[in-house]
Amino acid sequence: MKRVVGLWGAVWMGLGSILGTGVFVSLGIATGIIGAGVVLAVALAAMVATFNGLSSAQLAAAHPVSGGTYAYGHRFVHPVAGFTAGWMFLVAKSASAASAALGCAGYLLHTLGMGGDVAARVGVALALALALTVLVAGGLRRSSGANVVIVSLTLLSLAGFVVSGWMTVEPQRIAERVGPTAWAGAPGLPSSLFQATALLFVAYTGYGRIATLGEEVREPSRTIPQAIITTLAVSMVLYVAVAATAVAAAGPERFAASTHEAAAPLEVIARGFRHPGMAWWVAIGAITAMAGVLLNLLLGLSRVLLAMARRGEMPVWLGRIDARTHGPTRAVWTMGGVTAALVLLGDLRATWSLSALTVLVYYGLTNLAALRLPPQARRYPRWIAWAGVVSCFGLVFFIGWQVWIAGLGLLGLGFLLRGLGRSRSAG
Repeated sequence: MKRVVGLWGAVWMGLGSILGTGVFVSLGIATGIIGAGVVLAVALAAMVATFNGLSSAQLAAAHPVSGGTYAYGHRFVHPVAGFTAGWMFLVAKSASAASAALGCAGYLLHTLGMGGDVAARVGVALALALALTVLVAGGLRRSSGANVVIVSLTLLSLAGFVVSGWMTVEPQRIAERVGPTAWAGAPGLPSSLFQATALLFVAYTGYGRIATLGEEVREPSRTIPQAIITTLAVSMVLYVAVAATAVAAAGPERFAASTHEAAAPLEVIARGFRHPGMAWWVAIGAITAMAGVLLNLLLGLSRVLLAMARRGEMPVWLGRIDARTHGPTRAVWTMGGVTAALVLLGDLRATWSLSALTVLVYYGLTNLAALRLPPQARRYPRWIAWAGVVSCFGLVFFIGWQVWIAGLGLLGLGFLLRGLGRSRSAG
């Protein structure tokens, strides 16, 4: 494939993958678990994401090919580890893509006064998934240009929310709702804190989209690490600022309730700000942001599916590059179809929790691969990768057992499909 993405294009792609469902929806989901402690959970999730981001960066620099940890697992750990990572990525990010489509639809319909209609939300989400699949199938250069516009609107929207929120909130509310005293009173510590951290970690993992584009980035050994680190730094600041603003302005109970009732928590909270037009501005930012996340997820999913097809672990015809678009058009349409199927669940909490479980396994394997890098290819101390291994596989145990059953069943399905594919290739 052609190398058409530079440093800032990669950063914008990473931000487009991160600043969406995580900031506009999952903060409210996590607040329902940990209350005011969501600010602390955001910080802990950022720390875990940093370990994983640094491991991803050095792996992408040492082995700049499409496929992300699917390729790294094959190269540095074991083919089974590579397949597991690839399959978990497909499951995790398909669920995240469905969450983005549903969240985008929720904000749009709530803004139009129809937020409670689940059928309408699913219908709009399906239409959005189809439209962005068409866009991504048209080629990376067109997708990258659309992404820059989307991310710019998102950044302006979040900046407006934070500034307007702190101009509205009463000073005494800040210490009551956001300070350490409020964290100490969070329910169910410490298990609720780790559960919320596990769910919020998913909100940061869009930087992995940069690594999956290893064959389409210019000067990957320099560009990919710089882009990942820059993307993480910007997103960490924004997540902490938005979480603190929402909790200080509305309180944790109202923040969590607005997520459950309308799937549009920031827009609901912004309605109480001094500037009445801010709710509309936040809604526009949320709609464009989650559309951007869906766009970038379809890009990343199709590239991992492409890499798996090239190895014969998925149907070989999915590994073909379109001569007109220079992209994996068949893989794009396949992942668009899977995303649409998950949208039919209509439940944001279910799709987000499934994504959390599978993405933690994926990044646990990323860190294992980083530990196997030869000394001359290693850019950071080994303790960073060890910290990523422990944090990812440790947080997995704080995900609900129902999600565990679904995740294990899907993993078994993946290995069944792999076995069938390999036996047909051998025959």
